[in-house]
Amino acid sequence: MASSALGIVLGLLVGLRHAFEPDHLTAVSTLVSETHSVPHGALLGVLWGVGHTISLVAVGVTLALVNATLPARAGIAFELGVAIMLLWLGARAIAAATRGHASHGHGHGHRPMSAGRRWRPLVVGLVHGLAGSGALTAIVFAQLSGSAARITYMVLFGAGSIAGMAIASGVAGATLQILARSNDVRRRIALATGVVSIVVGLSWGIPLLT
Repeated sequence: MASSALGIVLGLLVGLRHAFEPDHLTAVSTLVSETHSVPHGALLGVLWGVGHTISLVAVGVTLALVNATLPARAGIAFELGVAIMLLWLGARAIAAATRGHASHGHGHGHRPMSAGRRWRPLVVGLVHGLAGSGALTAIVFAQLSGSAARITYMVLFGAGSIAGMAIASGVAGATLQILARSNDVRRRIALATGVVSIVVGLSWGIPLLT
């Protein structure tokens, strides 16, 4: 009983660390490069975490209730979805930098975030959550018994992911706010994050196809 309680609490800490995985940081960096605002950067991270938690918990709870694991083909398909999304985010960032619209202006951090900017990180998080649901379910099944304990672990894991990504994206927003003092610098940052996103997407997706 004590080991199960400890395992559930650890879900929060593992979720916090999970937010800092390379593919998550890469995806959110391409989004944060458009804002350069600490509050907006943190909000992007929260929205990513909410989307991530919704899909991860939805799939995980369903599997826990039927006592099943995610089929291998579905897991690969979800992982490929992450790779494709990273490629799209990278191409989008590069295109914006090339057009000179990498940012909507420094110092506009207090303006309300547009609907498009709110939905984008949410959808990105949803895709990442689907990709991580298979691995998380397998770990939970191995460590915990009983649907209630498994579901609680997943929910706390999701909460940790939200907190972790809010911290990471808030720090990124603060850093960009300091560094991006001109439109030229903002374009270069957007270009760099776009290239990194494409490289990570390719390195993520190619092994899945071989």
